[in-house]
Amino acid sequence: MDRGNLQIYFGNGRGKTTAAIGQAIREASAGKTVFIVQFLKGRQPEQISFIQRLEPEIKLFRFQRREAAFEELDAKEREEEVMNMKNGLNFAKKVLATGECDVLVLDEILGLLDYGIAEVSDIRALLLEASEDTEIIFTGIRLCSEVMEWANGVYQITALKE
Repeated sequence: MDRGNLQIYFGNGRGKTTAAIGQAIREASAGKTVFIVQFLKGRQPEQISFIQRLEPEIKLFRFQRREAAFEELDAKEREEEVMNMKNGLNFAKKVLATGECDVLVLDEILGLLDYGIAEVSDIRALLLEASEDTEIIFTGIRLCSEVMEWANGVYQITALKE
């Protein structure tokens, strides 16, 4: 990718968000400002409250209003949440354009492609807003080849035994 440094954690295994948050903590401990934007997830009070204690170095944003994860919602609720998540994408794009943070974690952004909430062109437009020294981290289950081409580092998380 010609803008920013994109790292991707993907796969069916657990730990993608954990890896991204670990990277965020590492960057914050080096004095960098970190924003995390979560998509498609239900509210996880213990995780959210922990991350909120790390403010102002790490700031968490969620644009979904429902407590449940996206896949657990009915059609009407999903429709409402799609608009909220599109607002989240616009927020992320603005954050990159204005340089408000050094590190931007977009947790489960790859799922927006799976659900048709965003197109690959939307993700590319977002990335083009990043400055050269911005660190961007994507997570999600499935990774398309186009997005993979833009990445500086790709890490597949799989469970060998559960």
